[in-house]
Amino acid sequence: MKKKTLAIVLLCFIIIAGALIIGKNGEFEGADAMAEEAIMEIDSSYEPWFSHIWEPPSGEIESFLFALQAAIGAGFIGYYIGRKTVCSEK
Repeated sequence: MKKKTLAIVLLCFIIIAGALIIGKNGEFEGADAMAEEAIMEIDSSYEPWFSHIWEPPSGEIESFLFALQAAIGAGFIGYYIGRKTVCSEK
C-alpha cells in the first residue's frame, strides 16, 4: 500500500514539475479567445451577437471566479461520490 501511495505522489510531482517547465514562458489562452481568432480569420466582418452582462474588472478576478466555480463543482461531485460510497457500504 505504501509503495502505491509513494508512486502516486511521485507521479503528481513529476506532472506538476513538467507543467511548470513546459509552460514557463507560455501564455494561457482560453478556448473562447482561440475560437474568436479562428472566426475572425474566416470572416473578418463577423460581429458577435451576444455581449457579456458583466465583465470582471481584471484577469485575476476572472481567474478567481473560474477557480471558485471549479472548486464548488469538484466539492459537489466529491460529496456525491462519498455519499454514494458510504450509503452502498451499509
